[in-house]
Amino acid sequence: ATFRQRSCLHRGKNVQEKVWYVVGLSLMILTDVTTTNSSNLVTFNGLSNSSSYDTFLLDEERGRLLVGAEDYIFSFDLVNINRDLKQIAWPATPSRRDECKWAGKDLGCSNFVRVLQPLNQTHLYACGTGAFHPVCAYIEMGKRTEDNVFRMDMSHFENGRGKSPYDPKMLSSSLLIDGELYSGTSADFMGRDFAIFRTLGQHHPIRTEQHDSRWLNDPRFVGVHLIPESDNPEDDKIFLFFRESAMDGEHTGKATISRIGQLCKNDMGGHRSLVNKWTTFLKAKLTCSVPGVNGIDTHFDELQDVFLMSAKDPKNPVIYAVFTTSSNIFRGSAVCMYNMADIRRVFLGPYAHRDGPNYQWVPFQGRVPYPRPGTCPSKTFGGFDSTKDLPDDVITFARLHPAMYNPVNPSGGRPIVVRTDVEYQFTQLVVDRVEAEDGQYDVMFIGTDVGTVLKVVTVPRESWHDLEEVVLEEMTVFRVHLDGVLSQQQQLYLGSSVGVSQMPLHRCEVYGKACAECCLARDPYCAWDGTECSRYFPTAKRRTRRQDIRNGDPLSQCSDLQHNDDLEGHGTVEDRVVYGVENSSMFLECSPKSQRALIYWQLQRPNDDRKQEVPTHTYTHTHTHTQPVLYGLSA
Repeated sequence: ATFRQRSCLHRGKNVQEKVWYVVGLSLMILTDVTTTNSSNLVTFNGLSNSSSYDTFLLDEERGRLLVGAEDYIFSFDLVNINRDLKQIAWPATPSRRDECKWAGKDLGCSNFVRVLQPLNQTHLYACGTGAFHPVCAYIEMGKRTEDNVFRMDMSHFENGRGKSPYDPKMLSSSLLIDGELYSGTSADFMGRDFAIFRTLGQHHPIRTEQHDSRWLNDPRFVGVHLIPESDNPEDDKIFLFFRESAMDGEHTGKATISRIGQLCKNDMGGHRSLVNKWTTFLKAKLTCSVPGVNGIDTHFDELQDVFLMSAKDPKNPVIYAVFTTSSNIFRGSAVCMYNMADIRRVFLGPYAHRDGPNYQWVPFQGRVPYPRPGTCPSKTFGGFDSTKDLPDDVITFARLHPAMYNPVNPSGGRPIVVRTDVEYQFTQLVVDRVEAEDGQYDVMFIGTDVGTVLKVVTVPRESWHDLEEVVLEEMTVFRVHLDGVLSQQQQLYLGSSVGVSQMPLHRCEVYGKACAECCLARDPYCAWDGTECSRYFPTAKRRTRRQDIRNGDPLSQCSDLQHNDDLEGHGTVEDRVVYGVENSSMFLECSPKSQRALIYWQLQRPNDDRKQEVPTHTYTHTHTHTQPVLYGLSA
């Protein structure tokens, strides 16, 4: 069975290097392990009776990558995923499978693991679809790596409703913090009751208002994150990223709207109204559009994935988000970047209110009750100790006005990466912050629905708001949809419906040994070290390192080395003998080591020192001039 993969992403704690993963194509970066050859990925090809390797959890303290799949949970070694593999078989019971098939759900009648969260120092919490009957369990990992423990408590299972979706095709997301599980998921067999839940812990379960399209309207959840609001933990907020159907009366003309939602971590629900329901839930529209002529913008409406790049101030991470178009006619993808100052400004702005003769959404102009709905009860912003103490007018207003009127616009007002008229769409991304010779750069690893990974860096031109997109590499990993993760080991972990792979974040050797080629690559991971293109480390001792990410100018970096390169055979000209038949066609290929290189062809005839440039109309090509077919050229 094949299912659309859910994108998952986790970043581990800092160790010597970095690891990330993406699911769907799942991507993950792990730092400081032995690098693998680019043409020889380390791949786990999966089991014949399992699929959907798309739920990831990075455990860098134990050096393990946990992957949830169909009927199995795997534990991989971070250094080499084919070494010391552990697995737990967790199929749905035969009776649950039979019930599922009798209900006409043949393709989903397995236990697809959709939740893998760290519970404490020794245990994980896992949930699966359970053949359309969600179930959860505890997995013992031991305190230390030497304990070598990986087993499930088969004597204690819990109902997974409100934690895992029933249908494996339904996108859901979860986060376990302080013993409480926050989940955005569907909560019924038919997939009609969508909600944001808080379960586990000591408090009564809490959820969003049921069957109210103002709160949630057929949502698909892609991420849940905790972001502090202040230095006081009582102000901590949970942010959810999802897309949903447009609300009645929204005059956007779009069927799908991307959202960011927020709620207070210490929300206990209301006392007389909204009992065991969120009282602090608010949502706002996330926009990602390319400004067009005459005010006609190109909209990327469907949120696919989010990644939070942590900053020195934990209250202000940078948010990267992947969007696609909702049109079947015009296919496109984009990456937009957001900052928390803009997001908080929107949540402190006007609420959306339905009013007027056409009953359209307008900014609320009336009196907003105190304390302002959406404010967490704490000593920072007011004298209320609990949401159960909030006045009735605050609760009533919160129930009727969960949406904000203003949208959250991306930094710079436009996407930082755009792809249109291509045969793939973005599905997920992970981002690694890299220290280069001329500054810090965020390198994006973007997974696609055809199994490729794009390695992209954005470089400022005149200012940090005017960015140039530089594609460093495009790698084919699986010929299916991908997801992934990035870790501190400088490795990228990739998952799909058929297996898991790992590859290094940096492959400097592919850029060759010449200074100019290494400089032209503009890869923040790489620099010319006097002998070859190798991993760049920002240390003061290595003064001979040559690197120019911002301009990619080999003349400024390598002009004094060109003569030596030529003498040592490290120049950019490579002699190659190709035999052909006179007056017939001939296929020639030149693959540049840098995505930024420009290629042109010259012809030098025997006994003639002159070189003539071959005009483009002389040969045919598909996408680039790297593989021309030359016609009628005689020796």
